[in-house]
Amino acid sequence: MNRRTFVATSAAAASGLRALGANDRVNMAVVGVRSRGRDHINVIDKLTNSRVAAVCDIDQSQAERAVQLAEQVQGSKPKTYGDIRKLLEDKEIDAISVATCNHWHALATIWACQAGKDVYVEKPASHNIFEGRKMVEAARKYNRMVQVGMQSRSIEHKIRAMQLLRDGAIGKVYMAKGLCFKRRKSIGHSPDGPVPAGVDYSQWLGPAPMRPFNPNRFHYNWHWFWDTGNGDIGNQGVHEMDIARWGLGKNTLPKRVISTGGKFVSDDDQETPNTQTATFEYDDCQLVFEVRGLLTGGESSIAWDGSNFIGNLFFGSEGFMSVDLMGFQIYKGEKREKVQEMKFTEKTSWDTTPHMANFQAGVRSRNYRDLHADILEGHLSAALVHMANTSYRLGRKLDFDPDRENYGLDVVAGQYLTRNYRAPFVVPEKV
Repeated sequence: MNRRTFVATSAAAASGLRALGANDRVNMAVVGVRSRGRDHINVIDKLTNSRVAAVCDIDQSQAERAVQLAEQVQGSKPKTYGDIRKLLEDKEIDAISVATCNHWHALATIWACQAGKDVYVEKPASHNIFEGRKMVEAARKYNRMVQVGMQSRSIEHKIRAMQLLRDGAIGKVYMAKGLCFKRRKSIGHSPDGPVPAGVDYSQWLGPAPMRPFNPNRFHYNWHWFWDTGNGDIGNQGVHEMDIARWGLGKNTLPKRVISTGGKFVSDDDQETPNTQTATFEYDDCQLVFEVRGLLTGGESSIAWDGSNFIGNLFFGSEGFMSVDLMGFQIYKGEKREKVQEMKFTEKTSWDTTPHMANFQAGVRSRNYRDLHADILEGHLSAALVHMANTSYRLGRKLDFDPDRENYGLDVVAGQYLTRNYRAPFVVPEKV
């Protein structure tokens, strides 16, 4: 037995947890199983030595559907929980995947780390900057593997594209631009109403303030309200935000941000903008991000998937690169000649399977550096989203202290670093 195995085994024994060997089965619980969580169930079934041992949801009907799906694909029936706190007491569970609303990501992750569980958490990692840093602290303190669901980090052609940028394929990169031109139709208006049968609404709200139930704030549309979501820049957009930061090679946050836009055309209940542009200033480059939820054309050679233009552009001293769902292209010189490309024609280019397989490899190795999207990476990319939204909501440019991860003496902006948590759903200062 080598030292790493001994330390991991001793720590597991001390905490009452199983020590996983290379061939041991990973018992996973999926938390939040309406849509993305059901994708997780299908993915976990594809992985070697892995099974869905439990599902957890505040909606009884969704939990029942998830149990049926899991039983169908893996041939065994998982346990059912309605409260994540009860789930985390289950000693048979090695890891959880979190596919809840954004405002639950941090608390679910921190509680799981404290309970000795590893975590695969969907993007964005956090709902605010404070939460993201606490998630990193919890993962390190309890020696937990925490992977964020930014699956581009495990997609072959995007890994290759980022390596080429590192190798100087377009010279010195001076700007990255992320595009989230994803059509989002109006959600209309909806009056408050009764809580659906079988739904634990207080637990669904969790850290968010109590307010009357409204169906327009519930399934999926929660993305468009500040209490629970982060707009499309923090929904689809955080994938491209992460790629932009990855391509720039930035492992710190920028010193300034300005974000403008609005909710144009649609008259509905949505709070977050459907049109938004953000510019982040580093010392030697810029990161620009643009959201368009309305009808629009594309930009450069970013592929059209039938309704959306989603991808990244990188501009360098010798040329530029475009990266999207279907591959990448490099153009160089004054004539912008295409000199290299890599195509990905399969519809699995957003497949979560290799990303969760990488997570489970980390669960066994106990080395967070093996993870393609460790929680620190997830925190930094999500923090860019939160900086942009803070600037947008305040309507002005903001200075930022990357070392302290705050807005310095700007007290008003500082209020957006965290939130007033509703007890007992409180992200703690000390994890």
